[in-house]
Amino acid sequence: MSADIGRFAFLVHPLRVDDFARRYAFTRRLPSRFVEQVFKWIPPRLISHITGIRSATGVQAEGWFIGLPLTPKTLLESPLPFVYSRLIQAGRLAEDQGARLFGLGAFTKIVGDRGLTVARNLNIAVTTGNSYTAATAVEGALLAADRMEVVPAGATAAVIGATGSIGAVCSEILARSVGRLILVARAREALEALAARLRPLRRGQIEVQTDVRRAVREAEIVLTVSSATDVLIEPEDLRPGAVVCDVARPRNVSRLVYERRNDILVIDGGVIEVPGEPEFGLDFGFPPRMVEACMAETIILALEHRYENFTLGRDISLAKVEEIASLARKHGFKLSGFRRFERAIDDREVERIKRAARQKAAVAVRDKP
Repeated sequence: MSADIGRFAFLVHPLRVDDFARRYAFTRRLPSRFVEQVFKWIPPRLISHITGIRSATGVQAEGWFIGLPLTPKTLLESPLPFVYSRLIQAGRLAEDQGARLFGLGAFTKIVGDRGLTVARNLNIAVTTGNSYTAATAVEGALLAADRMEVVPAGATAAVIGATGSIGAVCSEILARSVGRLILVARAREALEALAARLRPLRRGQIEVQTDVRRAVREAEIVLTVSSATDVLIEPEDLRPGAVVCDVARPRNVSRLVYERRNDILVIDGGVIEVPGEPEFGLDFGFPPRMVEACMAETIILALEHRYENFTLGRDISLAKVEEIASLARKHGFKLSGFRRFERAIDDREVERIKRAARQKAAVAVRDKP
């Protein structure tokens, strides 16, 4: 192996019981709870070798997918010592392959202490990828708002899951650009503390709200980064012409929004195009060359040979968000355009959504008593 190739591994796990059927078709015929319980006792394993990643600068990286057969529900319900042992076991598999950096994906990056215990028990660096996830979430939401002719300076934005690690730094970025920001989470005390920290930075008004539906009814821009495993936003909750960037995995936005509301632009957050001709060897529901931002952060750091614990724990610094975004541009990573439920949204569809939103708004004005 060439010494100048960046080497990483990335941990993947099923988000739904249905995901097991991607590799094990027989699980479709079994009760969901039974499948989860059986796979709970199967240790992590090597899934595939990732090749073909070439930066715009010419440097290369290779990696490995490590699979952990635990759903979000299993991760949340299991004792933390058990979960940590599985994550550390997966990290040691990464070490065995020659990886120098281990990226935690989906729910494994938020369970427990968000990678700190894992990092202390491995001989390689660990990152959750949350810095680049935050950077691309806000970038995508504001780009979508621009396409829908929503001017941030005069708009209301709501961040669902604002007190989480990603939500807090996304709120910090949005506070500088939107006319009104609604911070949404379950714990009012934590919301008030975040609002107090952000008010000196704000462009406009900052409010707190524990009722998700009430908040999103007032927002033109909605960013969802909650760690909730259930759907939080339904079709009737959103105002015509709203932009919704759903970063959460599992998703916070019901698929019914897409099916029933032709006047709402819903986009998946943090879908990134990787430079070169990457071969992942795994069907994780994305088109060729596309990955989520948390994995992209891991690859970017490997290309830089930045084998360090880059993003760990609850707090994400704005400086690191800006740094990883700069490194992404250097190496040729970019947002893949708008996508929704793993399907591309083209310009014609955006125009149809805008027309439908204008029509609904006109009807609402006409019918207003």
